Amino acid sequence: MSNHILLVEDDIDLGSVVKQYLEMSGFEVDLAQTGSQALDNLLHSPAKYQLVLIDVSMPGMDGFELALHIKERGIPLPFLFLTARNEKADRIKGLELGADDYISKPFDVDELVLRMNNIIRRHPTSRIDPNLILRGDLRFSKSSLKLTVKDEKEITLTPKEAELLDFLIQNENRVIKRSEILIRLWGEDDYFLGRSLDVFISRLRKYLNKSTHFRINNVYGVGFVFNANDK
Repeated sequence: MSNHILLVEDDIDLGSVVKQYLEMSGFEVDLAQTGSQALDNLLHSPAKYQLVLIDVSMPGMDGFELALHIKERGIPLPFLFLTARNEKADRIKGLELGADDYISKPFDVDELVLRMNNIIRRHPTSRIDPNLILRGDLRFSKSSLKLTVKDEKEITLTPKEAELLDFLIQNENRVIKRSEILIRLWGEDDYFLGRSLDVFISRLRKYLNKSTHFRINNVYGVGFVFNANDK
């Protein structure tokens, strides 16, 4: 199984050449041209990648800012800086941010591949939770039942709460009928399960109270809508 790489490079010509060479070397590569696009990729699919290659000099969110976001969001991925600058201060800053390596342009692509493989060997992907969701100010893992909102104290959900929250996230910004939730999650639509659903919704609302991106709203006589705005 090939390793999946996120390449962050605003120079489309250079990015395309590096992407093509890495694919010839056996990697799967997604190319992002901005720091914000790369961050979106990582937040929506944190377990997809084994390594991030980051160009330092980009307009808007530069490589150092992107690396800081990666660290602050707790995304457990190694990253390597690509830069046209060979200044000691930049190298030190990159390493202080947690970079696993630093390579200056123009670089030999064979050397880049060697360094990438060495980094990936040092970072087993088993430590990345495939069920981890990082969205806005929310960090949620269905498998570990852990939820953190706005860097507050970590909450341990019940299995049913985690199942419900996962279903709401997967169906964000659309009206979901009560009957659909009950049947899809727990197999039948009856009075007692409906009362339990109300309790779980109430608890999740409480947990998400401090979020500035997510809300669970009632749709009178129909069901609920999980309003998500993490831009």
